Amino acid sequence: MHKIRGVDVSENNGELDWRAIARDGIEFAIVRASYGQTGRDELFLRNVAEAHKYGLRVGAYHYDYSLTVDDAIANAINCRDAIDEAGVLLEMPVFYDLEDADGWKRKRGFDISDGVLLTNMCESFLLNIGLNAGIYASYSWLEIIDWKSLDCPVWNAQWGDEDDIKGYMWQYTDDAPVGGYHLDGDIWYKPGP
Repeated sequence: MHKIRGVDVSENNGELDWRAIARDGIEFAIVRASYGQTGRDELFLRNVAEAHKYGLRVGAYHYDYSLTVDDAIANAINCRDAIDEAGVLLEMPVFYDLEDADGWKRKRGFDISDGVLLTNMCESFLLNIGLNAGIYASYSWLEIIDWKSLDCPVWNAQWGDEDDIKGYMWQYTDDAPVGGYHLDGDIWYKPGP
């Protein structure tokens, strides 16, 4: 297994210099495609095209705004539509980011300790996106979700020196110095010699 360095980005990072990022040894990027039931990342197409231009492998992610399984299905449809409309090739999976970094779910009374509901939401997203897909969550959320039953790529956000999941990918920091920026830093556990 090889540990390959990458980054994950969204329009919140602004227009990035992908040449500088690639020169810093970054080999893949996970780019936000969409969020919620209708939101689209305005820089998705540009980020994917520029990352490809400089030889990076690319995957995508969708930031979730769901409270129910039906919401998760609507989020999957929005994500698939965003990717289809962009007309891009993705060599890596599309990840369902179901966390609550901005407190949207908490403000609406969502019970983040309901592992059955969270697992069902993940499963519904995965079944309805129609693409190679996985889930992204912090380690504390992955302890609640029955991620092993989902049989999909798992991207663990656990900042620091240790990845307790060692699934498909690991987000180890939100402050990786890359190409003159400070970005989310990731490790892809690439199988093979």
